[in-house]
Amino acid sequence: MKRLLCAIFLSLMAAIGFAQDKVKVVYHVNTGVETAAAILNNITNELNASPTDKIVVVTHGPGIDFLLSDAKDSKGREFSGQVSALSAKGVEFRVCNNTLQTRKIDASKLLMEAQMVPSGVAEVARLQAKEGFVYLKP
Repeated sequence: MKRLLCAIFLSLMAAIGFAQDKVKVVYHVNTGVETAAAILNNITNELNASPTDKIVVVTHGPGIDFLLSDAKDSKGREFSGQVSALSAKGVEFRVCNNTLQTRKIDASKLLMEAQMVPSGVAEVARLQAKEGFVYLKP
């Protein structure tokens, strides 16, 4: 019995240690499509180096533009494929509803991987303060 309890304790300690090693990152994006390709490449590079990182991309203002249907980079390539590939790896994309309302953009224009949040700025703050995310502003 003592051995079993010791094994359970060690397993729990290892699990807690593993959970603490997981890095959580929020990418704050409020610039337009001209920088989105570089940001998506940064995220891809991060996941290649640290595949277990938890990444959330929070967008507002012109930063939402790459998450709109048919959005293209300066070379005419759509962002949807790269967003979909990153989403399949667990990256979450969040879009500010305040921006959608201010710019009169219907939510149906968003890529299916995008999730609306009430406020992009408030979401960034919440992730940092309440969930321990590291802040990156590419």
